Amino acid sequence: MVTIIDYGIGNLYSVEKAFSALGVRVCRTGDPDRIARAERLLLPGVGAFARCMAALSDRDLLDPLQEAIRAGRPLLGICVGLQLLFERSEEHGQHKGLGLLPGCVVRFPDGLKIPHIGWNAVYPDRPNPLFTGIPPGTHFYFVHSYYAHCPDPYVVARSEYGVRFPAVVGWENVLAVQFHPEKSQSAGLRLLENFARWRP
Repeated sequence: MVTIIDYGIGNLYSVEKAFSALGVRVCRTGDPDRIARAERLLLPGVGAFARCMAALSDRDLLDPLQEAIRAGRPLLGICVGLQLLFERSEEHGQHKGLGLLPGCVVRFPDGLKIPHIGWNAVYPDRPNPLFTGIPPGTHFYFVHSYYAHCPDPYVVARSEYGVRFPAVVGWENVLAVQFHPEKSQSAGLRLLENFARWRP
């Protein structure tokens, strides 16, 4: 069972539909108790970092989410759901994140077309169960203006748009992708299936 955290932000339907197509049971909820007890979690996110953090806080979901992660439950963040895992973001000022991973979310350098939209090749830094059956250089679909700047041990895979940036990050039972697997056709479905089977 994958529990999708519903905090009023993110295209939850397409993620839910992708898991259903794989035969994976899905629960979409904003209930703090169910999130704290979830078997495995998915944290979506679109739009501004600060707005997403405020929405999680307003719905009293910050503590249950961190409780589940401390208990060792697998979590997958998607897009802004990746960025929220870090200590802070520089998007429209300085904003505090969940602090589950060390690092800061920063804007792409000047001179690049922002947001970065399109298909980019992703290259793992090292083997990871999330990429089982997915060759290095597989393309995934990105939509973002900011990326995570973090220590190398937390980078699972990288892509490039003007700079090399973390496309996948993780540590222990937490994994997150900057791209949208639910919009990345067969490769994205395989990645979601791998997450559903992952045992940290």
